[in-house]
Amino acid sequence: MTEGAHHHRPTLKQKNKPFKSKHATKSSLKEVAKGRTQRDSPKARTSANAAAQLRTNRRNNAKQVQLKKRQSLVSATRIFSGIDGAPRIVAIVPLTEDVKARDVSERLAQSIDGSIEEDPATGLQKLRAERFKTSLQLIPLAYRQMYAALDACKVADYVIFVLSPNVEVDKWGDTLLRALQAQGLPEVVTVVSSDEPMEPKEKPGVMKSLLSFIQYFVPSQTRVYDMHNGSDVLNAMRSLCEGKPTDVKWREGRSWLLAEKVDWTDGTLSITGVIRGHSFCADRAIHIPNHGDYQVSEIYTAPLPRVSKSGSAGAMEVEPELFDTLDPERADSMISSNDPDYMANEQTWPTEEEMEGADDNQDDEQIPDAKAGTTPKKVRKIPKGMSKYQAAWIIDESEEEGGEGEEDAREDWDAAMEQEEEEEMVELPMDTEMGTDGKRSVAFEDLDAEEEERQLQSWRNRKREEEDDAAFPDEIDTPLDVPARERFQRYRGMRSFRTSPWDPMENLPRNYARIFQFENFKGTERKVKEENDEDAEVEPGMRVTIRLINAPKEAAQIIPGRPYTIFSMLKHERKKSVLNLAVQRNTEYDGSVRSKDPLVLCIGFRRFRVNPIYSQHQYGGGKGANNVHKFERYLRHGVTSVATVFGPVVYGKQPCTLLRETEDPQAPELVAMGSFMHPDTKRIIAKRIILTGHPFKIHKKTATIRYMFFNADDVEYFKPIQLHTKYGRTGHIKESLGTHGYFKAHFDGPINQMDTVCMSLYKRVFPKWSELFKESLPAPATSASGQGDGDAMEE
Repeated sequence: MTEGAHHHRPTLKQKNKPFKSKHATKSSLKEVAKGRTQRDSPKARTSANAAAQLRTNRRNNAKQVQLKKRQSLVSATRIFSGIDGAPRIVAIVPLTEDVKARDVSERLAQSIDGSIEEDPATGLQKLRAERFKTSLQLIPLAYRQMYAALDACKVADYVIFVLSPNVEVDKWGDTLLRALQAQGLPEVVTVVSSDEPMEPKEKPGVMKSLLSFIQYFVPSQTRVYDMHNGSDVLNAMRSLCEGKPTDVKWREGRSWLLAEKVDWTDGTLSITGVIRGHSFCADRAIHIPNHGDYQVSEIYTAPLPRVSKSGSAGAMEVEPELFDTLDPERADSMISSNDPDYMANEQTWPTEEEMEGADDNQDDEQIPDAKAGTTPKKVRKIPKGMSKYQAAWIIDESEEEGGEGEEDAREDWDAAMEQEEEEEMVELPMDTEMGTDGKRSVAFEDLDAEEEERQLQSWRNRKREEEDDAAFPDEIDTPLDVPARERFQRYRGMRSFRTSPWDPMENLPRNYARIFQFENFKGTERKVKEENDEDAEVEPGMRVTIRLINAPKEAAQIIPGRPYTIFSMLKHERKKSVLNLAVQRNTEYDGSVRSKDPLVLCIGFRRFRVNPIYSQHQYGGGKGANNVHKFERYLRHGVTSVATVFGPVVYGKQPCTLLRETEDPQAPELVAMGSFMHPDTKRIIAKRIILTGHPFKIHKKTATIRYMFFNADDVEYFKPIQLHTKYGRTGHIKESLGTHGYFKAHFDGPINQMDTVCMSLYKRVFPKWSELFKESLPAPATSASGQGDGDAMEE
């Protein structure tokens, strides 16, 4: 048998690589290359050449980084250099009661053999450092002046924290440090000062303890300077005069000025100082803390008189020149809120029958006219036996908007008041001349023991309410005497909280007609910042006099020792809208923080009295499919929440703090801190309530539920809304049983006798109108433009 020829499989035959042709022509190679450049192979280099090349690149790279740092340092400190250079603003903040800011400034001046020039009108101190070829403008602050310290640190290049070796920092100092940390600190220098030098044996331990304390708030601190040590004082002075001030993020793109002279003449306010930060333009409005927003009319140069080497002033002073004026066509609008015409809404004209009926009623009951020179007194009905003092605390429906209360305690109070109306009532004449401002004014009376005990118990119960809300969130009891369909008529059911549709323009309160809405806020912000860079006229470092129009005489008041500052505003930053702030509660604050509690909001360079409402913050700041977010009754520890208020628009991630006022106006409590998110007017904050019922009888997936409603009409009214249990079952109402609110429900699986049946209802809530915070006035004050009115928002 002959053997057949052996053949390999065709798949094993060799195939040469098409791009490795040895006999290709030049034209074919060019066609394949398609313009590619020749590159040497890394394998072709020798190790010595590669090492030399890498070493050269590293040296060149390091040289470029070094040159870039030098250029940034020169550009950052250029405005401080020269004879006419701007002074470095230094805020001296004492943190304990036994230290004084002026002692620190005097020791700094002694270290360089200089003298301090103090302005008695403003309390500012100026120190020329000829040794370092610069000058310092010192702001010595008094102890326990919270808002003055916050304002001084907003405009300062350096902050000196003064500690004591004998007295620890108290609660006020700790609150101030936390507020400044949230606000944003410039470069910090820490010193320790006392009347007598420290003992040599105790000094190392004290200095180490103070450094550890300040590093908790300012981790960049590496040492604490002793004001009784000459070398330490000189080193502190060198760090102030030769260092580069740290940039505060929220101040980028903004101008500010520390006033050296303020004058008011015939409605024109003149403020003299050195422009700092970004370039300034007369078309932009400015903000004065505690006073409001104003329009710039003119900007004049205000150079200092020339000083010779001998120290005597020059014989000839430089005359001020007009540098920039207001352009009415390009100037920012001073309108902060709209003035809606409520009569322009849809009107229903009464019919002839209704008008005749109204005339008949007027003829039946004629109200007598008041006598000349007298004012008719209002008459109100109160329960029999109630005193005049107790009746003064009953709020009439006409005096407060909002309808039903927002919180569970207020809802229970409304139900109780309806039951109380059935009691015997007596008439109480009201004196309309008790208050001249239209508000209630009640003379103080000592309460009896029972009333005092009741109010004390009510104050203690607030803490228990917060604990109960954490254990049983949003659960309330259905009232027995009020039908649920009337009590909860403003609430709605939602199949899915995240995806069910909700029209954001539905049933808006009246104050929503006063605010502004941005179609594309990010695009507007980008465009405004570009225009601000192009329109800038006054460069930073120039000493100018800014004249403001329509400014009241109170705005020219300067209190020595408290800085008078102004800040420039970007375009549209005066327009009021809905501000959403991402906040976290202060870990050191133990009090209860409830939605709509009155607080002081410090955001950027402005302060307002607000009543924020809190809602859940989604991860990453998302909106969800329907932009509905759950309302939070309390601001809790360890959770990031969104605080919603009405206020002027701000750009950028502006820092914000929430303060609660106390008996001492200069010692508020720090409640929360955070940053600005966005002005989203379509963000829906939905308050949830949960009606609970008990399974009375259970048969597989069907159960009889009781105690959720107490009449058959309520069961039929809420029948379309989905039910759920705490063990995860979902179901719906099938039919009503009897007349006492029992109903039959069917679920997607068997339920347990220990389970609880729940029904979730939702209602949209809104914040209250904000007001400008004026430090000198304990009561809420209107803004300078007269737009703030403090009206409560309706729900």
